[in-house]
Amino acid sequence: MQVVAAILIALTLSVAPALAGDFEDGLNAYRSKDFANARQSWQKAAAQGNAMAQFTLGFLYEKGQGTAVDFKQAADWYRRAAERGNAAAQTNLGSLYERGQGVVQDNRQAVNWYQRAADQGTIEAQFNLGRMYQTGQGMAQDFAQAASWFRKAGEKGHIGAQSMLGLMHETGQGVARNYKQAVDWYRKAAEAGDSRAQFDLGRIYETGQEALTMDYVEAHKWWTIAESNGEDRARRSRIFVERLMTPEQIVQARQRADDWIKAHAKQ
Repeated sequence: MQVVAAILIALTLSVAPALAGDFEDGLNAYRSKDFANARQSWQKAAAQGNAMAQFTLGFLYEKGQGTAVDFKQAADWYRRAAERGNAAAQTNLGSLYERGQGVVQDNRQAVNWYQRAADQGTIEAQFNLGRMYQTGQGMAQDFAQAASWFRKAGEKGHIGAQSMLGLMHETGQGVARNYKQAVDWYRKAAEAGDSRAQFDLGRIYETGQEALTMDYVEAHKWWTIAESNGEDRARRSRIFVERLMTPEQIVQARQRADDWIKAHAKQ
């Protein structure tokens, strides 16, 4: 996973005092969706060594905005920015190495760049580094390290990291098994819209672990929400639990789900 367009604008605004000339012209063009002019302006700034322009230019080449998709060019510009310490470029270069786009696939290099960005506090890089530790890609598998990096990202609001922390606390992978912590992390991710966490939260409500009283209404509610977000497993689980519920409970669960979906529609 990468630093993407919405974050791109936030990153540029965060260093606004340093912006000037060609880079700022490119940013204004990008905001107007004039990607061709954005690329031209950023090309000039990047050639002068502006690391942020090098990152944004790499992003345009990767996404094919204002130019044809060119992963090799994207990797080249990301590398220039990454070597200057730009954490967003380090994250995206790591992602290209992990996927083998524009560069020879190399998990060790992916880990190297994720680590550099994660050490600077980049949330997406911290999550990615956690994934690599969890699966043992490019390094020795280490669940404790995976949990540690997921926690860093999860505490900053990374939904995927929160969901993974829920699973790790539930299974005791890399951390002590703790159903209360599992539920807390699942709930954070579920409330933020993560369909997998919504499914898992429903599953725990159905079985009634030590952190939660068994509650078919809440299980049905969360599976209905997860199903609406495209989680295929949720439909089968919802249909199964309906056999154990009264008609009144089913109505109540559907109402809770509808209320949640309406309240989170803008999210």
